[in-house]
Amino acid sequence: MTIEDLQTLCNQFPGVTEGIKLGSHLCFNVGGKTFLFTSPDEVPVSAAVKVPAEDFEEIISKDGFSAQKYVARYKWVQIDDISRLTRQEWEYYLKQSYRLIAEKLPVKVKREIGVK
Repeated sequence: MTIEDLQTLCNQFPGVTEGIKLGSHLCFNVGGKTFLFTSPDEVPVSAAVKVPAEDFEEIISKDGFSAQKYVARYKWVQIDDISRLTRQEWEYYLKQSYRLIAEKLPVKVKREIGVK
C-alpha cells in the first residue's frame, strides 16, 4: 500500500477532505474531524486510525500496531508501516475509523456532507 492507495480508499467515503496537520501529517477528515493520520515523510510510512473501544487492546497486541501516543485514551491505534496491511484490511480499518468519527458529527453537518 502507498499513500496514494490510502487516498483513493478514503476518497470513496462521503464528505472526505484532506490536509496537513501537526506540521507534516497528511490527514483525512470528515466534517472537519480526522479519521486517518498518516506520516508520509517517515520511512516506512506510518498511519493512525480510531478503533472501537472494545477492540483496542486486542488490536494493539498485534505485530506492528501500538497505542497512538497522546491520543490512545481516545482509542487511536498507530500502524508502524502502511504496507503491513492488505487493501482489504485497510478498507476495514478505514471504514471503521470513518464511521466512528462521522457518527459523532452534528446532524446538520452530516446532512450537508451526505453522511448517513
